[in-house]
Amino acid sequence: MPLREWVHPQTHRLGNHECLHETLKQRGARPQAVEEELFEAELFDEVPPEERREKRQLNGAMGATMAIVVLFLILAATVGIPHNMMGTDASNSHWLPPVEERSGKLYDNSDVFSRVSWNGSHNISEVQSIFVDVPAITLSDGGAGATGDAEVHLGLWLPEIEGCDYSAGNVTEECKVPIIAEIGPYYNDGDVDALTPADRLGRFLIENFVPHGFGVAQVSVFGTGESNHCMDLMGHDEMEGIKAAVDWLGQQPWSNGKVGAIGKSYDGSTPWNAAASGSEHLATIVPMSGLIGLHELMWRNGSMEARGPIMHNGVYGSFGIDGDSEDAHNLCEGYMEGYYAGPAAYLTGDDLSWANSDYWTERYFLDRAMEEYNGSIYIIHGMQDWNVDPHMAFPTHQIAIDHGFEVKGLYGQWTHDYPDRASGHDEGIGFPWSLRWDWADDLLEWFDFYLRDQGPQPRLIAEIQDDMGGWRVEDTYPPLDTEWNVTTLDQCEVVSGGAIVTATSETVLDCGAMEDDFRIIGMPTLHMGARISIAATSGHLFIEMQRGSDGAHLGHAVMDLRFSDGGREGSVLIPGETVLAQMEFLPMDVVLPAGDNLILIITQTGEDYVPSPVSTLPVTIFLDDRSTLSLSTITRTCEDLFLPPMQEEYPMCID
Repeated sequence: MPLREWVHPQTHRLGNHECLHETLKQRGARPQAVEEELFEAELFDEVPPEERREKRQLNGAMGATMAIVVLFLILAATVGIPHNMMGTDASNSHWLPPVEERSGKLYDNSDVFSRVSWNGSHNISEVQSIFVDVPAITLSDGGAGATGDAEVHLGLWLPEIEGCDYSAGNVTEECKVPIIAEIGPYYNDGDVDALTPADRLGRFLIENFVPHGFGVAQVSVFGTGESNHCMDLMGHDEMEGIKAAVDWLGQQPWSNGKVGAIGKSYDGSTPWNAAASGSEHLATIVPMSGLIGLHELMWRNGSMEARGPIMHNGVYGSFGIDGDSEDAHNLCEGYMEGYYAGPAAYLTGDDLSWANSDYWTERYFLDRAMEEYNGSIYIIHGMQDWNVDPHMAFPTHQIAIDHGFEVKGLYGQWTHDYPDRASGHDEGIGFPWSLRWDWADDLLEWFDFYLRDQGPQPRLIAEIQDDMGGWRVEDTYPPLDTEWNVTTLDQCEVVSGGAIVTATSETVLDCGAMEDDFRIIGMPTLHMGARISIAATSGHLFIEMQRGSDGAHLGHAVMDLRFSDGGREGSVLIPGETVLAQMEFLPMDVVLPAGDNLILIITQTGEDYVPSPVSTLPVTIFLDDRSTLSLSTITRTCEDLFLPPMQEEYPMCID
């Protein structure tokens, strides 16, 4: 392979060395057997995936000659090809080039979001204000169940298609349209009402996709906007309201029966809740920085984020209290449970199942979605998103594949934002290469196929950006060809601190310089021996991984030592007990250039994690061969990287 020059996106300094070669030569699976001998701690066994569903085989035959296909791809790479210019075989031809071939494609970047390559031909209708009854809410649910009039509110925009009269009861098949729904708590609660295109996402959807023949709905969950009942914070009541809205949108005479759910953050969690509801009309979900479960967001191995105890009643519950007669609707089951579920989980670190509470298990969507849902999944997540951490996306991506779903992923080095918003990327480590001006086109291709059966199937891939700015395509994420490079902590130099970790101390380890450029991807692990205080029944550890040259944050791991086996189920520890803390770093995709050092900083806590009252006393850690650092890595070269549209320079590799 020829030598190339590496350009660091922050400094633009050039250095001559071979790009992205494998650094360490050790290979093999995670080394767990030796740890089992050293500690009487049972390793956390992964539950094998459930029986896979039979995957749908959707094969489109190429109906155009190779010369015509090449011509259209060349044209599409510059201006885009409308469907009506592609002839009778449009349904079997890709109008959008593969992502690796879009670097020369030009987009309108004059707005705050991306735009499709060409405007659709339909006008946008006036918004309709719709209230949907939710009969599933009954007296036992409290709130509006007591009066029997629970309803969710939505704003609806439809395309004005020539010759189509949506007011007529009998709409022809040619006039029926699919619906894209953005569902969340923010309409008229921190944002515009549901009848106004929201800058959050609604305006992007309405202006890009309604002219192309899609309807768009902005839906308020219970207790927010004009929806009544109580703010149920991702509980079963909220799920019933979401399902009612999706079913209504799929059952109307003007609907083709297919609905897609999309959104970011809370609005990116409602697609998972919709999938768990089992609505037969939900055909695709696009969760962006979405939650697969509420407890999973705010607790990591028993360690709680500071917002954990107050998220329901202290934050979102207030949306349903505005001084009107419907404030009494907050007297419902889920809202009342929120008063104890947060504080109790803070003390124990677990989901309170042992206390026969279903508050947190009710708010876990992934398992139910894998069972009830029958559509496609397009996951989008920022690798630097520490509001909704990226462990919501991984290993979810592969879990969904293992259950037979058709899955795509888009994972850039942005924070808690959309793929195409410059204002949310400009301080990110992957900027400007993180900006994806082709995202609207990408969604149009996705929605065309999964909501109205047009065009060949989009590629089911993971597009991943590393912290140096480079994009590449993987079949899944983390990649299946991951290798493990293993070292014990006695091979690291103790730069400062020592074996005793207190609330005010910091232990810094230098684990050596890289011989070659080295990728760390996925979820590396640190299995660390630790002894709790003789005056405590637990302890707390936080590990930060840094790049030595610039102190850049590469990743972090956190654990309440009652959860030393990993996961959500803790154990009772006795004072002075020794455990093997099997810590897993949150997902990362980072590069250590040749000659740079890997630094570990060990403290009691970091970010915004709050140790429980029983976990605040000093912890003794073993900085020897009883503690093992396992780095998950892959070999990728400059030829594996692609440049996104609207970028004039390649961020990493230059001939």
